[in-house]
Amino acid sequence: MPYLLADLARDTAGLLDALGVARAHVVGASMGGMIAQQLTIDHPQRVASLCSIMSTTGDRSVGRATPAAATVLGTPPAPDRDAAVAATVAAARIIGSPGFPAPEDELLRRARAKYDRAYHPLGTLRQYAAVTASPDRTAALGGVSVPTVVVHGADDPLISVTGGQATAAAVPGAELVVLEGMGHDLPRALWPRIVDAVTANTVRAGVR
Repeated sequence: MPYLLADLARDTAGLLDALGVARAHVVGASMGGMIAQQLTIDHPQRVASLCSIMSTTGDRSVGRATPAAATVLGTPPAPDRDAAVAATVAAARIIGSPGFPAPEDELLRRARAKYDRAYHPLGTLRQYAAVTASPDRTAALGGVSVPTVVVHGADDPLISVTGGQATAAAVPGAELVVLEGMGHDLPRALWPRIVDAVTANTVRAGVR
């Protein structure tokens, strides 16, 4: 059986069940944005509003990575913690925000925390396989009726801004927020603008 984004969306709906949450404002970034889109498509009654950040529709002609960013996805598993941390920092330098470069100590802190929280390279490969094996969501996104905002960095090298533009174009009435200088991360300087976009979208939903 293939492992698809639909399975991850089903897991998300199951988590809402376990938490006793009937309906939620859903925000997802990168692959999380793809899962959030799929959740809204497959389980519309569970979603009050949708925010898709630095993500894409599944249409292979949009959201394409630069050659340098694409190499990040194919990095072999590291043999130990130090190598894994170094690889994560190097990847962050490639895909991060050129307009808001993170300090070296912050990148190291994040990379170490990421490794210590969970380092499972095979799991990452399975997730990437789920993305590549899942179908194009463009047509299905046309049926999304909840308030939707799409946030994307103008300088995202991993999922180019065309992915966000295509997502916003696919969802009726969606708002597109393109942030200059932002790559494939969430720079602290842009948090207020991202939070404002999410909050305004939830207000449009009128659901608490």
